[in-house]
Amino acid sequence: MTDIVTWMFPVLLTLIFLGVPIAFALMSTAFLFGIFRFGENLFFVFLHKIDDITGASILAAVPLFVFMGAMLEKSGTAEKLFEAIHLWTHRLPGGLAVGTILMCVIFAACSGVIGATETVVGLLATPVMLRHGYDKALISGTITAGGSLGAIIPPSVVVIILAAVSEMSLGDMFIGMFIPGLLMAGLYILYIIITCTLNPEAGPKILHPDNTLSFHDKLRVTAKALLPPLILIIVVLGSIMIGVAVPTEAAAVGAIGTIAMTVCYKTFTLSVMFDAMIKTLSVTAMILTIVVGGTMFASVFLSSGGFDAVRGILEFWDLGKWGTLILILTLVFFAGFVLDGLSIILIIVPIGFPIIQNFGFDPIWFAVLFLVVKQTSYLTPPMAGAIFYFRAIAPPQIGLMHMYKGVVPFIILDLIVLVLVMIFPSLALWLPAKILG
Repeated sequence: MTDIVTWMFPVLLTLIFLGVPIAFALMSTAFLFGIFRFGENLFFVFLHKIDDITGASILAAVPLFVFMGAMLEKSGTAEKLFEAIHLWTHRLPGGLAVGTILMCVIFAACSGVIGATETVVGLLATPVMLRHGYDKALISGTITAGGSLGAIIPPSVVVIILAAVSEMSLGDMFIGMFIPGLLMAGLYILYIIITCTLNPEAGPKILHPDNTLSFHDKLRVTAKALLPPLILIIVVLGSIMIGVAVPTEAAAVGAIGTIAMTVCYKTFTLSVMFDAMIKTLSVTAMILTIVVGGTMFASVFLSSGGFDAVRGILEFWDLGKWGTLILILTLVFFAGFVLDGLSIILIIVPIGFPIIQNFGFDPIWFAVLFLVVKQTSYLTPPMAGAIFYFRAIAPPQIGLMHMYKGVVPFIILDLIVLVLVMIFPSLALWLPAKILG
């Protein structure tokens, strides 16, 4: 049986390269090899797995978090946020780029979807930075790296799926991601400021149109644009982190709060609501279809002796616990060249997590390392998902080589964060221990 299971990944990758959507490639491979393993009982196995997914309450939070981001995007709230942040960053070297990173952090904390963060912020910030003569590579790197923060800044939809697959506490994961995510954003901002200080032409200082406003007026404008989203973020994430509400309850409060916020901003219309619901439906359907396909694939792989085969290979190589950890993270990195984040989780996590836990590594610490590597892979050419998103919205004057050049410094910064978290596990574990004991 293990001889058969070794062909599952080659068949899966072949279908993906032939252009079959990932969800259906996973399902087709699972069905083909599942027939050999279960025979006519395969349909009952798959029905049982689908029933498990539909009964997983944690996944009910996915459409609610997606809806939060969609409402912010469709109602124009994101534009007000960007203008308010720029009031405070415009005097800094590369101030527009710095403001873009801050905007990505806030929007990621509201939406949880990488593509939504990159698309919305990219559409807002790219024309403004181009108009003021920013370096095209810096623009590309800022948008793609900032947008990818949605993977490491809670409430990431990817992390919700990771918690469901690994059967770990979502609150623990959110808290563990907090410091590494902010550290990564902080390094991005520091890099931009240093680069634009050494080379002012890369990101010139721009006076904000409202630079004549008094300090009091700036506070008033900022509070109006920034406080409602921040309160929403604190209520939603805080209630999950301290255990007051389960993720689904917190996400429901967030969705209602987003509607209330658009009403207060006087941007709520039935058309906005309908567009947000349609986008929520399409994104959620895509995510959950991949989850179903990945679960089917993993169940066939593991029940056919896949875990024993992988363990046998690792025992043969005798890499030790650190060598095994680095090998798994390397597989995650290279898998990101051909698979999306959800597929990586659904294929690698059921195999990798038990192995890591057997070696005595902390699962929350490993989950953070996993997410940092996945985000790095998401930025890395030639198959960088972040670049594909940006290409869809970038103006013609920003070419592919600008994007490739622009992401390299941010990839290095991601790797620095990875090494820091590996050397100092407390970066991921100190906050959960303080908050949850």
